[in-house]
Amino acid sequence: MASALQLTDSYEDNVRCMDESFSVDDNFDLIKKVLRVGSDELTLYYIDGFVKDGSMTKIFIYLLGLKGLENKSATDFMKGHMPYVEAEVTSDGEAITRSLLSGATIMLGSTFGGEVMIIDARTYPARDTAEPEGDLVMRGARDGFVETMIFNTALIRRRIRHPELTMQYLSVGEVSRTDLCVCYMKDRADLDYVEQIKTKIKAIRVDALPMGQESLMECLIRRQWYNPFPKIRTTERPDTAAAQLLEGSVLIVCDNSPQVMVLPTSMFDFLQETNDYYFPPLTGTYIRITRQIIFWLALFFTPFWYLMVKNPGIVPTWLSFMQPEQTGKIPIIAQLLLVEFLIDGLRMASLNTPNMLSNSLSVVGGLILGDFAVSIGWLIPEVILYMAFVAIANFTQRSYELGYAVKFLRILLLIFTALFDVWGFVAGVALIVLLLATNRGINGRRSYLYPLIPFDGKALLSLLTRVKKPLRQQAKSHK
Repeated sequence: MASALQLTDSYEDNVRCMDESFSVDDNFDLIKKVLRVGSDELTLYYIDGFVKDGSMTKIFIYLLGLKGLENKSATDFMKGHMPYVEAEVTSDGEAITRSLLSGATIMLGSTFGGEVMIIDARTYPARDTAEPEGDLVMRGARDGFVETMIFNTALIRRRIRHPELTMQYLSVGEVSRTDLCVCYMKDRADLDYVEQIKTKIKAIRVDALPMGQESLMECLIRRQWYNPFPKIRTTERPDTAAAQLLEGSVLIVCDNSPQVMVLPTSMFDFLQETNDYYFPPLTGTYIRITRQIIFWLALFFTPFWYLMVKNPGIVPTWLSFMQPEQTGKIPIIAQLLLVEFLIDGLRMASLNTPNMLSNSLSVVGGLILGDFAVSIGWLIPEVILYMAFVAIANFTQRSYELGYAVKFLRILLLIFTALFDVWGFVAGVALIVLLLATNRGINGRRSYLYPLIPFDGKALLSLLTRVKKPLRQQAKSHK
């Protein structure tokens, strides 16, 4: 459609071209407004719901009060008579199309010739910047990103008032033309890495990004279907995003998505939380170490316990209490796998249950199913206990993708242990390490296991402990 829009010096032909190109008669929400200004005429095009009614009404009143266009060109008229802060003149059909469909107002004048004026008096439907439900904090800011990109960039600007903060606009999608913003600090980010990211974005050739940042991730990264570990970290918190910028990271803000992508990404970044920084260093360090321990227990605890059940001779005396007195009517490996699937079933059921009932039904359903399964001999109490711990442990970090990666690998480790005993457990652990080492994202010169590989002691210490230090020094340790 944009290629068909060609303006000429004839005002009537330009109006006819706009009407035909945008099917004004067929689209109820695309408004065409004709104003008589003395003996001259103005025609404005805008999308209902995307314009600020108050601002446009004042512009209309002002324009109708003029005696005429005084035979001025679009540029001269804008300089002398346009009482709005965001206005520009163009004759580019692509820019006109993109601006109108993005919510700006296009104004044609009988004296403007082949140029039009773009008045950016747009507004987007948006919800309040409330705290993200998936990333709650006990202390700290309570605002969060929303689906409108300009609101999100403003939340970042509010926290970093520095001229080195740079936000570069890009567009992706032949049909959707989704707005993107690459955000970074010029004096702290790796500028070569920034150019690499922008080059990858510009090379994307798709019709649309229907799922927001998830669609963008799939376009930026060649998917390894066999590797479940997440490739890019996201956040819904402006304070987290601002802190990452000050540490030298690069953000990608995608319109229609309340999540901001943080690059580059390593495995250990997922095990940091905003709460760590809203408490004193000692408390933050304790929380961070506890999270690390529980996370790795969620991956290895049940496979290691099953290995001990299969080989009671290797169990030390002080761990003998972990041996079950009964094995149940079905094999323990089947019990563990059954509970893995039941937990996901309860989770999916709670997502589709009305909010007022979801919590109570999930708890009651879990209790009833667990008690009934134990009473008839399908499950043993130890399986219920250990799988309950694993299910709760998954929520110690906020990435659902990482949680499911741990689940898939835990199931794989259980199956390997069931089939090949000790050697199966060892092979499963080796496979997990291999998947971690070979996971590929947009990491530039950093690996997914940085700062462990390559080893960086200071950076590793800052990830494992909450050390109080200036942000400038922290930024250097992360580069």
